[in-house]
Amino acid sequence: MIRADKVIQQVSSGQETLTILDQVDLEVAAGESLAIVGASGAGKSTLLGLLAGLDRPTAGEIWLDGQALHRLDEDARARARAGRIGFVFQSFQLLPALTALENVLLPLELAGLPDAQACARAALDQVGLSHRLTHRPRQLSGGEQQRVALARAFAPQPVVLFADEPTGNLDADNGRKIADLLFELNASNGTTLVMVTHDATLAARCQRSLTMRDGRLQTATPA
Repeated sequence: MIRADKVIQQVSSGQETLTILDQVDLEVAAGESLAIVGASGAGKSTLLGLLAGLDRPTAGEIWLDGQALHRLDEDARARARAGRIGFVFQSFQLLPALTALENVLLPLELAGLPDAQACARAALDQVGLSHRLTHRPRQLSGGEQQRVALARAFAPQPVVLFADEPTGNLDADNGRKIADLLFELNASNGTTLVMVTHDATLAARCQRSLTMRDGRLQTATPA
């Protein structure tokens, strides 16, 4: 489902060129759950964004469900993601002016999926928020906002879900609830899951865990 070959990501900083990712190789099978762990600044989130097609690598190849993301421009990558790729952010990334229903509905409509309204309502019902459809993010707790974010990510029934510290902004109790929900939705949808996390307990729930250090993937540990 996902393959990265010799991926390098560099950024310019004044007179210097910083290497964020250094010759990263990775394969993720369809339906697999993978956690990427490591210290802050190791390059985890950068790698996740590249695998999802949010950016293009400086060098190397990234293949996602048969598509060569490294060859596509920004618009083509957006089309490749539409309806097929879900992304859950640590900071929720909900649009504040939209209700919970509208936040989930928007990507469905942009992807041109049929029955978008019914799909959005069903997704929010699945995460236990059918009573919060008309509430805006500021009217929701952190845990509820992340549940809306999960509904938005899973509503199009993506083939791959990327999650960047999905419990990082939540207290321990809400973090556990969101983790349970994430894996329940992942199992019921048969989605490939790639997650970045600092939480060793959360990482251990994935089938496989990789450690990133100084821009390189170091070890693989079966869960």
